Amino acid sequence: MNEDCWLHASSRRKVTARRKDRNVQMTVKTARSSHVAIAVAPVNLGFMKLGAALETACADAGLTQTAHVRLLGTEARWAAVEIAVAIGEQNVSAARQIISEVMDPACDIALIPARNRRKKLLVSDMDSTIIEQECLDELAAYAGLKDEIAAITARAMAGELDFEGALTERVGKLKGLPLNALEQCYAERISLMPGAKTLTATMAAHRAHCLLVSGGFTYFTARVAQAAGFHAHQGNTLIDDGSALTGDVGRPILGREAKLDFLDDAAFANGLNRHDALAMGDGANDLAMIEAAGLGLAVHAKPVVAAAADAAINHTDLTAALYFQGYTDSEIVWKD
Repeated sequence: MNEDCWLHASSRRKVTARRKDRNVQMTVKTARSSHVAIAVAPVNLGFMKLGAALETACADAGLTQTAHVRLLGTEARWAAVEIAVAIGEQNVSAARQIISEVMDPACDIALIPARNRRKKLLVSDMDSTIIEQECLDELAAYAGLKDEIAAITARAMAGELDFEGALTERVGKLKGLPLNALEQCYAERISLMPGAKTLTATMAAHRAHCLLVSGGFTYFTARVAQAAGFHAHQGNTLIDDGSALTGDVGRPILGREAKLDFLDDAAFANGLNRHDALAMGDGANDLAMIEAAGLGLAVHAKPVVAAAADAAINHTDLTAALYFQGYTDSEIVWKD
């Protein structure tokens, strides 16, 4: 087997140089496996080759492999493998970056602590995370303003604009939009992210509490939460006069710090703490909860979010969040 077949072509030149340093790096000893490296990719690419490539990538990142490759996903849509490793004095972020560079670009990878991997609380953003769209952008299409609103949304999610100010500006532009546009928007334009129902069903089956928390609007969070299988939801409120939107939003506005507060409240209510939580999102207003959670995942995220997260999902689907927690195909409740 040619293990290099799974390495990114542009990274192979780096491998030889890193291997020269491997003997020095491998002299760092640890008492136990501190972390787990996980790789997820389309199943047709082959889990055997995926495992061999992950072994190579971990070695080139200076990690000490402490167990054989463990197969997580082999029969469904995704191939998924993990390797227990000892970090030693390596920087986790630097090691993760090396693994990401060496592995095939079709992979999603994670390098996370081995302890407390299976989370008991899921707190997820909605727009572009649990659903494939930004609700406000799609709603704006019914006012003929989608491109204008979407441009503001993109800047706000990248952290270039104040979230509250950007939200009120966008909603203000929808003043007078008939309420039936909300129903049309949800029915015609909103779709769940692949793997969303499988993620919530599996975590709920293992006694995790699932909370959808969004800077979007309760009209959508209520429906998406029910469709995706969340236990509860939180969002902002669109104000209307009984027939149309007034262009205003209920106060206080749910933003970055409020999302973290809801994570803390949900953890306390379920006898948990932040380390027991998995937080997922894509935009700057998700940063506080992603940084605070025991496992913070960036989902098709803006660069500022990906840089702060423990791992990212960019190429596979939300099932990867289960593989990152150590679930195997036989333990997953398949709903998608």
